[in-house]
Amino acid sequence: MKNTAILICAFLALSCTQKKFDTKAEGEKIMQISREWSQVASTGDVEKTVDYWAEDAILLSAGQEPLQGKDAIKNMVEESFKIPGFRISWQPQNVVVSESGDMAYIIEDSQISFPDSSGQIQTENNKAVSIWRKQKNGEWKNVIDISTPGPNQNK
Repeated sequence: MKNTAILICAFLALSCTQKKFDTKAEGEKIMQISREWSQVASTGDVEKTVDYWAEDAILLSAGQEPLQGKDAIKNMVEESFKIPGFRISWQPQNVVVSESGDMAYIIEDSQISFPDSSGQIQTENNKAVSIWRKQKNGEWKNVIDISTPGPNQNK
């Protein structure tokens, strides 16, 4: 009984002194994933672009119905990439990672270019929030993507 109590105390002491999760390092990793994703999206590769979303992802864009699930998002990406002159890119500005290290969000600036009804290319500057969840295999996937028009639209 005495040995069991000593083992329990030792276990509790070790578990209290374990190093906390490094949210800063994980945040940098997620910011880099976001930058890579933007580069992939600029190539027009549907499969690689969609791979960054989780199966249960939700996409919320101003003035649009929410898209729920990777299949719905994939259809939107396919149709967008077919539009002549369509381009999308973003730059992550900052990231916050949960203390547990399984969720994070990024604030981003994004640009979407597309032709208007006369064929002239228009560019929207947006603000975005993307919420990321660490998967069981350790990969980070986007689970919620929210975009809204930013100030000073260039039209």
